[in-house]
Order: sequence, then structure tokens, then C-alpha cells
Amino acid sequence: MPKFPAYLLSLIVSMFLLTLAPMAAAQTAPATGGAAQASQSSAPPPEKIAELIKLLDDPDVRNWIQSRPADATAEAQREATLEVESLEAEARSRFHALRAALPRVHSEIAAAAARVHQQASERGFAPALFLVLGIVCVGAVIEWLFRRAASRAKFQSAVLTRAYVEFGPLIVFTVVATLIFMAIDWPPLVRVVVLYALLAVIAYRLFMGLCRLSLETGGMTQFQYARIRIFAAVFTLGFALWAMCRRLGVDSDVRADIVYLFSAALFLIALEAIWRRPADRNGNPPTRATNILASLYLVLLWLLWCINFTGLFWIGIYAVVLPRLLSGADRVTRAFALTRWNEDNANTPRMVLLLRGVRAIIIVLALGWLGLTWHYNPNIIARDNPYLQTLVYGVFKSAVVLLIVDLAWQLAKSYIDRKLTPAADELSVSADEAARRARLRTLLPIFRNALAAVLICIAAMTILAEMGVQIGPLIAGAGIFGVAIGFGSQTLVKDIVSGVFYLMDDAFRVGEWIESGSYNGVVESFSLRSIRLRHHRGSVFTVPFGELGAIRNGSRDWTVDKFRVRVPFKTDIAKVGKLAKEIGKQLQEDPELGPHIIKTLKMKGVEQIGEFGIEISFGFTAKPDGEQTAIRRRAYTMITQAFAENDISFAQPTFQVGGEEKEAAAAAMYKRQADAAALAAAAEGGKE
Repeated sequence: MPKFPAYLLSLIVSMFLLTLAPMAAAQTAPATGGAAQASQSSAPPPEKIAELIKLLDDPDVRNWIQSRPADATAEAQREATLEVESLEAEARSRFHALRAALPRVHSEIAAAAARVHQQASERGFAPALFLVLGIVCVGAVIEWLFRRAASRAKFQSAVLTRAYVEFGPLIVFTVVATLIFMAIDWPPLVRVVVLYALLAVIAYRLFMGLCRLSLETGGMTQFQYARIRIFAAVFTLGFALWAMCRRLGVDSDVRADIVYLFSAALFLIALEAIWRRPADRNGNPPTRATNILASLYLVLLWLLWCINFTGLFWIGIYAVVLPRLLSGADRVTRAFALTRWNEDNANTPRMVLLLRGVRAIIIVLALGWLGLTWHYNPNIIARDNPYLQTLVYGVFKSAVVLLIVDLAWQLAKSYIDRKLTPAADELSVSADEAARRARLRTLLPIFRNALAAVLICIAAMTILAEMGVQIGPLIAGAGIFGVAIGFGSQTLVKDIVSGVFYLMDDAFRVGEWIESGSYNGVVESFSLRSIRLRHHRGSVFTVPFGELGAIRNGSRDWTVDKFRVRVPFKTDIAKVGKLAKEIGKQLQEDPELGPHIIKTLKMKGVEQIGEFGIEISFGFTAKPDGEQTAIRRRAYTMITQAFAENDISFAQPTFQVGGEEKEAAAAAMYKRQADAAALAAAAEGGKE
């Protein structure tokens, strides 16, 4: 589905006006109908009730009732047909009434204005327009003085400074206008005009301040801001006029025509913005198909409002506006955090609370308004159907549950991710602290997965319960199903239980080198049932916990590395010991390898006397961080160089051949050389 333009955000403001008139009209009709029903419904005498019960117990009557299902169905169909005809007649009557009231719009407004002017003159007040302008001028002067006095106020956050510039003077203006309005004893009609005019001015300024803040942080473009400004001006004017007419005694049909006229103007503004919008942020111009689909969607929303399906209307508005509103709120929130705390990482608990909290507030307000419009929806299908009511309010409550679960999950996830990230002081901490952090990095991924599963189950069960589903049988069935699965998956259960006990015993941690049977490598990660080992040659072993068995951990506390060197029988062993001691001292002072050595290299002594030399053992103790191999290689190199500088050779196997055997061997060698020469000559002759 093509992406709708972001400036449809303005629809959520405009259609607020459009919902007020139908809701107000709907609240008067049920009251009259309810009074009529109350007057007509009187309890029948007990004797008639007893007689009716007696007749229903009669077998003939019961048989006659059971034999009439076809007639009852036909009657229901006839009633449904009559209901459709009644709805059509009501709609036609409403349309004719609105069309007849259209020519009276100007005269009704003029008459209401004359009544206001007459009442103001009789009480010694100026015309209402001048009164509104006077209050606005006084508030503007006080606001200007406030701007001059507080112009040098700066905040650490640029977004806070901008918000202060936008809303600080507006708050001062609102306070001043409220004080003036409350201090004067207005005539009733003049009070209505001044009240709604001031509310319209304040609401317009508040909304445009939010738009300018969004424009400053990149939440909307200049084109969108210009169209929304026109849209908001028309909307506030229409809202103020409709509210005034409602209290000034203007005919209800005329008020409805005013609402429809302003809604048509708002519709045309939005339609013009759809077809004249520029390219998006990526430079892609809008396509004709996208414009057509957006226009049709706009027409559909307007028709939904016209037929009083306000619930569906607002759902359609939210489908387009809410994602963009949340995106704009995220931009403003991130800009605030960046300028206030110099923090752009969205994975910290503070940023999670800020971002998700702002999102939750917006969604809850949207759901609250949707629930309010649904509750006051005059359409009987949407209001009086108990199953639909249960489903709708279940959706509202489920959305709140999902918001709470999402916030809990994001907070837990951010905390776990921070703990899994290596700290800057990882190499300078003590051994106990390093072990504790390694254990946390081992256990936290499993805890994160388990927490996600628990939260999903809780959310799913709560949502089903709010939708009216009885979850007791589901829980009982899940228990029985779990027992059956447990019997059929004993190997899986064995793997999971074995993994739990391995973790309780702290047998391994992420990053440690272990060996189990034919598997060895560094622990990369593990799940509930298996462990991933990275071999030093690059291959990865995924081993179920149930197959590990005994584990050899080579990354705990310290490791001892031993190797042997063969020297001739005549070698000075004491000299070799001194050389080993000097080499160990050099290794200890090495800036790269020294920090990894616990006990430096030294000669252990003669291990055994072989057939062609003496085997001398060397050894050192190092940290189990994988650097012992590099230390051993450096030790080999330094021992080779030291032996060469001190005329010490390595033992090599030698063979001695006796006299006759020596001559026989020489004769055999000469014979083989002669045979090889003859074969070579024959091969050359064959080629020629």
C-alpha cells in the first residue's frame, strides 16, 4: 500500500470539530426517547403474569410455538426490511432538512450577532469583537514585557530553550486573559462569544507552537507547516463559530450546515495538500497512484464521519496520523536528550523511559479520545451491540496492557544489554570482579529469553481475558498438553535440566575455553538446550547440554605450560638453567607478554635420559586468557638464540656404520647410481 503523506496529521485536528455536532445532537434524542419509554412501561398485574405462565405451560401452546419457526423467520426478515426502509427515510428527511436550512445560515448568524450586540448595548458594553480585541491587546502587551524581561534566559537544552520561547509567553497571555475574563461580570451572550473566541486564539497558538517545535527538530517540512497553519486557522474559526451558535440559540439544522461547510473547506485544504506536496526526504516525487489512493482514503474518512461512524473514522485517522505523530515525538525527545544530557544512545534506561513514556502518553490519549467518541457514538449498531462493545473495550484495555508489557521489556532489555557490553575498565578490574562479570554475561542471555517468554504469555492471557475469552480451560489444557509433550521429549528435557545444573555449578562462562569429549573451543553463547563452541580453527560446535558430560575448563584462575628440550649428553645443565632464568626475566619485563605471566619461565630439571640426549623440562604459569601460546613461542625463539650464542646444540639422532658393512653399502650405492644412469640413457635413446 503506498505511503500516505505526513501532512494528513492535520486531519486529527480538523475532525475534532466534525465529531462534536453529531455527538451533541445524539445526546438529546436518547433522552427524549428514554422518557417516552419510561412513561409507557408499567408493570402488568400479577394475575395476568400468572395467566401467561399457565398458558405457556400448556402442551398445545408449546407445540404451536414450535411449529412456527418459518413464520418467525419471515417476520424477522420483514422487520429487517422495514428497518432498512426506516433508515433510508430518516436519512432522506435529514438531507432535506439540511438543504432547506442552508439558505438560512446567513440570516441566523446575523440574528444571533444582533442579539449579542443588543445585549451588550443594554448593559453598557462595547461590541463583542472589540472586547475580544481589547483582551488580546492587553495580553499581548504583558506578553511583550515578559519576553523582554526573560529574553536572556537560557537552558542547557536547546529544545527546552525553544519550548520556553514558544510556550512561556503563551502561558503568560493565557493567565492574563483568564484573569481579565474572570474579573468582569459579562452579559450571558457576550460571555459566550468572548469565551470561545479566547479559547480559539489560545488553542491555535498552542497548536502552532507545537508545530514550530516539530519543524525546528525536523519533524515536519516547511510545506507541511504552511498547510497545517492554514488548516488550523480554518478549524479554530469554525469551531469557535459552531460553539457560539450552539449557545446563541441558532437552529440545530443551521448549525449542522455550518459544520458541514467548514468540514468541506478543511477537506479541500487537505486534498490540495495531497496533490501539491513536494518530493519526500529522499527526493522521490509523489506518484499519481499515491495521490489518487490518498484522495480516496480522505473521501472515505469524510463519508464515515457523515454517517456518524465516528469510531471507524478515528481508527482511520489513527492509521495514518499516529505513526507519524509517534515518529515526530521521537525526534523531539531525542533532540531534547541530545542537547540536555548529550546522550544519543536509545538503549539506556533513562532514554527508554523517556521515549517509551512519551509514546505511551500519546497512545493512551488517542485511545482515551477514541473510547470517548465510541461511548457517545449515536449509531445504535456501534453502541448497543454487547458483543461489539466487549470487543471494542477489550481492544482498549489490551492496548494499555501491551504498552505496560512493552515498557517493562524495553527496560529489562536495556539493562541486560548494558551488562553484556564490555566495560572500558575490563582489563583493570580484579579477578573476582572479572569472574562476576563473566558469570553475568553467561546468565543474562538466558534470563532475557525467559523473561521475554513470560511477558509474552502474560500479555497473551491478559488480552484474551479482556476480550471475553475464558482462559481457565486454556490454562488447564496447556498443562495437560505440556505433560504430554514432556513425555515425548525426554531428550529435550534432559538437555534443559543438564544446562540448568551446569550453570548452577558455574562450569563455564561465555569467553572461556572448555573441552568435553571430542569437542573443544571457546564458549560463544548458549541457549536453553545447547552450547556453541568456537574451535581455534574457526569451526563452530553446537553441542546439547545432555551430551557434554565431564568438562575440562582451561580458562579459570591460572594455567601451567610445560615443554621439553633435548640436548647432547655433554651439555652443561647448570649453564642451561642460568640461560633459562635470564630468558624468564626478559619475558617478565616484556611490555606485551609480561602482564599475562604469573610465574615466569624457569628450568624444571632433567626429565629423562634418552638414547641420543638429555630431556630438560621448562615451565611457566600464566593467566588463562589464551596468551600462553604466544609466551611459549617467544620462549622457544629466545632459547634457540641463547643456545646458539653459547655453543649449545640440540640433540640429534646419529647412525654409525661398520667397516665391511660400510664398503658393502658403498658398493650398493654405486650399483644403484649405475643402474639409474643406464635407465636414463635408454630413455634418451628411445626418444631419439
